[in-house]
Amino acid sequence: MTLNTANIVNYKNIAEARLVFSPKLNCLIGNNGQGKTNVLDAIYYLSMCRSYAATSDNSAVIRHGEPYMMLQGSYTRQDTPLEISVALQRGKRKVVRRNGKEYQRLSQHIGLLPVVMVSPMDWDLVRGSGEERRRFMDLIISQNDSEYLDALIRYNKAVEQRNAMIKQEMRDPLLYETVEQEMERQATLIHQRRSQWAEQFQPIFMHYYSAVAGEDETVSLQYKSHLNDGTMTQHLAATRERDLILGYTTRGIHRDDLELMLDDYPMRRTGSQGQCKTYTIALRLAQFDFLKQGGPAVPILLLDDIFDKLDASRVERIVDVVSSDRFGQIFITDTNRTHLDEIVARHGGGHCLMHVENGQVTVMKGGEPA
Repeated sequence: MTLNTANIVNYKNIAEARLVFSPKLNCLIGNNGQGKTNVLDAIYYLSMCRSYAATSDNSAVIRHGEPYMMLQGSYTRQDTPLEISVALQRGKRKVVRRNGKEYQRLSQHIGLLPVVMVSPMDWDLVRGSGEERRRFMDLIISQNDSEYLDALIRYNKAVEQRNAMIKQEMRDPLLYETVEQEMERQATLIHQRRSQWAEQFQPIFMHYYSAVAGEDETVSLQYKSHLNDGTMTQHLAATRERDLILGYTTRGIHRDDLELMLDDYPMRRTGSQGQCKTYTIALRLAQFDFLKQGGPAVPILLLDDIFDKLDASRVERIVDVVSSDRFGQIFITDTNRTHLDEIVARHGGGHCLMHVENGQVTVMKGGEPA
């Protein structure tokens, strides 16, 4: 799958950009804060219907002082042309269209255009709360499993209903029965799919971590869930009185976590900056392989500022990995052209080199697209 062209209007600091891409390697260079990441984020938005920087304020992506933003991408997917557009006005719902036809539900779009983004914000995967790691699992599984995504939506709605009942201090067990039965049905499926995913994902992740860090460090992932030790119904019955006191549902798959381990110790407590950065890069590259193996389309890979906080040996190994032919279309940003030139030289395929300054994107001399 390739993104051939993109039109970006009023997206963050980009007033307008009409871009033509290489089907192989696309490099964006420029100083910090100029808009390189925003180009990648616009591409991510076209696939996932939201910004990579998750926020409850949808209008946060609209350029300051403007009433709307628009994105349009022309793709080739399984040798078939595909047009995707996104429009968002302040105070209104977003509209996403595929070949001119509006989606009735945005979830129908997820998985059509698989994408993986490696970002400095991935630091939260290691240091952040369990919510970040649950989102990581959900985004990966959902792109290849529409049944999982539907179960996740239904489960979250049921949790919201139960929490509303708790806040209203309802105590009749019969009132909870219908909602909790729905939670049980969806939680069982979600737990099963997450368990399967963790088992399949771990060896892929371990391969990439070794490829970047070398063989001296041992890493592992542990899927932690209340449902490892009982059914959803059992946990809800056991904690109902405590939930009524605290005001929310304290157990369930919405509290699941993914323990990230380094040499049998939690990475969040023992990992250095370089190790944490390596860990998150390996997680994302493993995400790429998992999606590639499980779906009909090769994901687009977005690499944002991946060399920061890494020593020379790890940078060298990442260049080797990224330059291999296992990936499809790649977008990569950096402030240092040396890294990008080295990747271009090793990659051997077509490339496009772009400069970004104050939200303006221009093709540099030697870049293929005119």
